[in-house]
Amino acid sequence: MPQSLLATDGYKFSMAEAGWPLRKETFYYSHRKGGPQVMPLDLAAWVQSLLPEPQPDDYAFLARHDYEMGVGFKAAILRKAQLSVRAIPRGALFLPREPILTLTGPSALVSWLEPMLLQLNYRVQVATQALQDREALARTLATVSCEEEKRIALETLDQVGVRAVSIQVDPEGYMRRVRAQVKELVDVVEDPSRIFEVGLRAATCLEQHELALRACQEAGVQRTSNVEGARVLNMIPVGTMGHEHVQRYGSDDAAYRAMHERRPQRSSYLLDTFDTLTSGIPAAFKLISEDPQGGDSIRFDSGNKKLQYLYAVTRARDLGIKPVIILEDGLDAQATREFEELRKQVGWEPTTQFYGYGGHIVARTMSHTLTRDRVAAIYKLSCSGATPVMKFGNELAEGKQSVPGTPVLFRRRTGTGPLGLVGQAGEATPQGYFPLMESAPSTPSLVGTEGLTPEEQRIGYTATTQALVESITRRHFPQGR
Repeated sequence: MPQSLLATDGYKFSMAEAGWPLRKETFYYSHRKGGPQVMPLDLAAWVQSLLPEPQPDDYAFLARHDYEMGVGFKAAILRKAQLSVRAIPRGALFLPREPILTLTGPSALVSWLEPMLLQLNYRVQVATQALQDREALARTLATVSCEEEKRIALETLDQVGVRAVSIQVDPEGYMRRVRAQVKELVDVVEDPSRIFEVGLRAATCLEQHELALRACQEAGVQRTSNVEGARVLNMIPVGTMGHEHVQRYGSDDAAYRAMHERRPQRSSYLLDTFDTLTSGIPAAFKLISEDPQGGDSIRFDSGNKKLQYLYAVTRARDLGIKPVIILEDGLDAQATREFEELRKQVGWEPTTQFYGYGGHIVARTMSHTLTRDRVAAIYKLSCSGATPVMKFGNELAEGKQSVPGTPVLFRRRTGTGPLGLVGQAGEATPQGYFPLMESAPSTPSLVGTEGLTPEEQRIGYTATTQALVESITRRHFPQGR
């Protein structure tokens, strides 16, 4: 059954309108952690099954909610024949930070896929644990949230040749946990309209996320990034900007102005693509100062958000502006209490401070541990037009910055060196390696991975990829990071 055009996050539509929906772009999928894992799927076929079939009612709904789409988006979303998939084969093993799937095609189409693609992590984790320890998996999946989650698990076990386990479905229990989680957050902020839900990318499937949204509604929360969920449940779809939008433009100032000047609605400026304090906040405040009554907001995402918050509030007062503040990424009830206390200390009005929650609502309430955060699944823009791009952020720990270009994966066959090398499409295969993305499917197995040390699991870059990383880093940080 074709996917609804609305089965994605709201900011995909706003970014398409403020970007170049027909531009050729490349995104890649990876897990930042989790050890050796196995791919149970034919990824190219699976990606095709996710592509949307737009209907007139979809565009009418979007227009009613300030996401009226132009001819560029409508053309891009239909250009499925232009989608190019590079992927590791079914049965292949992969390691943390390896780009196992790259998609190249019209910007709006390859971007649209992100939330659905990120749900791949659940299938991979089921397959990997099944091959490691079927009995442990049986305990892990003794109870799941919905029939679709159960179906995916059983389908995955069949794909890796492991006998099915007994799985109970408990949607009422899952909704009860979500409801309690959201009620606690509402109690902290004292007004459910100050909370919005952004957990589609943390869900295992659409059915599970709909259950989470129903529980959110019962606790008073009416805004969600899941546009299809908003339509089904008569909620309000939200979202304006992700990292890809800033990467696409190459600077915070250009990206913010594109959103502000190409869409009449209020904009939310994501601050941390390059650096929150030295780039994101100055660019956002310069634009807000030009239109102080516009109601635009700033959104904190990574790094020391308390330090960033205090700096932003102080600087905003110096400039005489009052941006709306949005906090996301890793928030829980305790972090929310702390930010509410900060808000009160600095005298910021509650009506100008909002909170977005994803995994805390959707995933931490699951009855199992096979969550997106467990493997840190990501889907990142790596090339926009002919320009390789990167996301840096404010967390300098290894693995946080993204890979540029059109990455491909080489696997070591003989000799020494990293087990995995990240190269670029069209690059000659390094000596002693073979192109994993061009290999034939194999029987899924984890044999031979038991003794791999962390050092052996560390991936490397070919000289071509390393040169790209260094060039892009110098461009954005000429004085060094």
